[in-house]
Amino acid sequence: MNITIVTDAWAPQVNGVVRTLEATRDLLILMGHKVAIIAPDQYRSLPCPTYPEIRLSVAGARRVGRDIAATAPDAIHLSTEGPLCVAARNWCVARGIPFTTAFHTQFPDYVAARTGVPARWTWRYLRWFHAPAHAVLVSTPTLKRTLATHGIAYTRLWGRGVDLGQFTPDQPLSAALAGLPRPIQLYVGRVAVEKNLDAFLATSHPGSKVVVGDGPALETLRRRYTQAHFVGKLHGVELAAAYAHADVFVFPSRTDTFGLVMIEAMACGTPVAAYPVPGPIDVVSTETGALDPGLDAAITRALGCDRDIVAAYGRKFSWEASARQFLAALAPIERRIAA
Repeated sequence: MNITIVTDAWAPQVNGVVRTLEATRDLLILMGHKVAIIAPDQYRSLPCPTYPEIRLSVAGARRVGRDIAATAPDAIHLSTEGPLCVAARNWCVARGIPFTTAFHTQFPDYVAARTGVPARWTWRYLRWFHAPAHAVLVSTPTLKRTLATHGIAYTRLWGRGVDLGQFTPDQPLSAALAGLPRPIQLYVGRVAVEKNLDAFLATSHPGSKVVVGDGPALETLRRRYTQAHFVGKLHGVELAAAYAHADVFVFPSRTDTFGLVMIEAMACGTPVAAYPVPGPIDVVSTETGALDPGLDAAITRALGCDRDIVAAYGRKFSWEASARQFLAALAPIERRIAA
């Protein structure tokens, strides 16, 4: 198949959406499919208000539609709810072309946290955006139920995976964590208000708190929590080593739909401490971590987990299985679009 994916989130952004799409694209190509990515770097764009690292495309439906048609797609997937995918959605709807969408992030909560706009207003927009889709792809059963309560039906499960060649317990000593007092409590991800990092950094558990990542809240948090260790972005072996040599992975977000970083940490043998909210409740068990309304209590219980059991569980998440779910959910276009 010729598969065209339109997304407002793409490199050089580093987040779960981009990593999911990159892994899916790579696996689909290995399966023999052709994958075209239509992303913001192909258009004029503006920085997103309050989050300049994210670029918002300035392109109309005619221009985006012309680019989609040029890929001669057999199936179209719109991955995000931003302006580029809105243009693609409108072009497809006007021509009766089927497509799938996905719900990657708790967009209403993010907008409310950053702007104060009531979540119900954003849900109204999301119902409009996803309504014409053949299927809306979601990462967990909990998210599937959440969308149903907000009037978004026709959902299909699309799980997540781990790069099992990279994320393993057997890693060289992490330079970023070397010499720090234990237990080492690790966070990996965007450093932004919606990630609720204050809740993690304000915990009273002894040891060291380490934050891996970058984002708009970094300097504020660095000034506020002088005892924490902010080490910036890590990639490849350095990131895997940080996961493997931490004593517990702390995931303070209350708004993520899945949390790829949790299963990466578990594949490295590191248990997870988190809140009992969507995302963690679908991923973390009593053997692989702890969920508690108080993060201090969750950290204490997670530290008692058997790391071998944690690693074995983390290795059950396969990108190949994820790619096959994605493929099965696509809506084939009966007649190929002429450029």
